[in-house]
Amino acid sequence: MSESKRLVIELQYLPGLEFWTCGASFDTILLESHEHFQKQTFRNRCQILTSQGIDTLVVPILEGRSQQKTFIRDIRIDYRQPWVKRHWGAIESAYRKTPFFEYFEERFKRIYDRKPDFLFDLNLEMLTVCRELLRLKTNFDYTSQYEKGYEKEVFDARGLITPKISYQERPFYKPIPYRQNFGEQFFPNLSILDLLFCQGNEALSILNASAHYTTADSSLDV
Repeated sequence: MSESKRLVIELQYLPGLEFWTCGASFDTILLESHEHFQKQTFRNRCQILTSQGIDTLVVPILEGRSQQKTFIRDIRIDYRQPWVKRHWGAIESAYRKTPFFEYFEERFKRIYDRKPDFLFDLNLEMLTVCRELLRLKTNFDYTSQYEKGYEKEVFDARGLITPKISYQERPFYKPIPYRQNFGEQFFPNLSILDLLFCQGNEALSILNASAHYTTADSSLDV
């Protein structure tokens, strides 16, 4: 069986663990940079764990011509809405008492304070910080143009990881419980923030153990 060495996937906002485990066994992750924006996806939302349960944080975008006809790099963030205060307030409230928040918080807060104009830039800056904190060796690159499909050497995961369908319906992520900040129940597949703030240097080991997919499985019909 031919093994894919590269994965192509859309750029997401502070992605959940499934995003990271999906790409765990690939040499290179290609970030789709020539697609059109799609609503109700993880491109502009993530989930964290608060004292009240799971909280979904959504980055608002400026209305204009149909977003689904707008290239992802051209999607502007709507700062008329106080979403930065809402997101950072929720993150700080949820994770202030976790073991690693004080070590990592400034890396993320600087991005929020800088207020990138474009969603793609915000997501990329957040992804870069997460990758550095995880000490992830996987290479990240960009697509040079939009392709409807790819040959076997590139596994196409675009659109597969969606909030509309549970991670349990896909072969990428097998939850490995770790100590979270609230209660005894484990909540799987939250934003990478949850794992980083709660587990710090152990985060990558937990991700690798949670990866349920290898390059040898790249012909799977998912």
